[in-house]
Amino acid sequence: MLLSGLPNLITVARIVLVFPSAWLLWEAYYVEGLVLMTVAGASDAVDGWLARRLNAVSQFGAALDPVADKLLVASMFVIFALQGHLPLWLAVIVLGRDAIILSGAAVYRVWLGRIEFAPTKLSKANTAMQIATALALLLSLCGFGMLSEVAGLLVDPWGFYLLALLGVTSGFDYVFTWTRRAWREARS
Repeated sequence: MLLSGLPNLITVARIVLVFPSAWLLWEAYYVEGLVLMTVAGASDAVDGWLARRLNAVSQFGAALDPVADKLLVASMFVIFALQGHLPLWLAVIVLGRDAIILSGAAVYRVWLGRIEFAPTKLSKANTAMQIATALALLLSLCGFGMLSEVAGLLVDPWGFYLLALLGVTSGFDYVFTWTRRAWREARS
């Protein structure tokens, strides 16, 4: 029984890691922040694997896992935008997209009841690009010589533009898909 709660415990620990990670980034301890982000990323893979392996997949864990991911990524985008390492317009797109999706989900839940999210391929690509952009930007700030230079070239400006395009496109995709689904549910 104890092992069945382990995946959720790991996810909660990942949420707790957001706070020291954000503080390290804010204070410009980028290498240390990278270490904590790496631990958080590894825990994301481990908790899902354990949940499947231990047959401990739960609705709580399924709901909490993306929240943990979004909190970590959102904190990075806010801090990097405030520090001037990332364009403010990009942070607004990334955070605005998620705010619109969450607002739409809340309205859907109130009007139509239970909601079960199934991320689209486009949304998964957007999330992967958010993580890749945030990590490449973090690497570029770590002072690892050539590695940091290459990471910086990958994100600024083309990685930023690609992420903005994916964010807007996947945001519209969610709005369209869930509006259509709500319309069908309301009619039936």
